[in-house]
Parts: sequence; structure tokens; C-alpha cells
Amino acid sequence: MLITVEGIYENGQVVFKENPPLRRKSKVLITFVEEISDKTSFKKRPFGTLKGTIKVSDDFNEPLDDLKDYM
Repeated sequence: MLITVEGIYENGQVVFKENPPLRRKSKVLITFVEEISDKTSFKKRPFGTLKGTIKVSDDFNEPLDDLKDYM
């Protein structure tokens, strides 16, 4: 059975945020996950930057000639 418990590694020690729900000796695997800093946030694009680049045909909602046999 696998159980995941969150903790923090600091100054050579792992400090759990909660107690593991185990009562006996168990094997432990530790995976270190680097925290992402807030400095890597993406810049928001202003609204309307793609305006005029996409055009929808006037007959977009009209039935297709290829499908007339099925309608």
C-alpha cells in the first residue's frame, strides 16, 4: 500500500505536515519537488491582439454540398 504525506526538507531534516497513518516500521521513498518561484509568471496578453486575423466565411452555417445525399 502506498501513502503520500506532504513535508518539507530543510537543514538536512524532513518535517512532515501531518503524521503518517502507520503504526509499524515501513520502507520510505522520498521524492524532492522543486518549488516554482513567482518570478516565472507569464505576462497577460491584452484583449483584442488577434482581432482581424481570423475570418469566418459568410456561408459558414449553410449545408455542405458533399452531404446533400444524407440530408
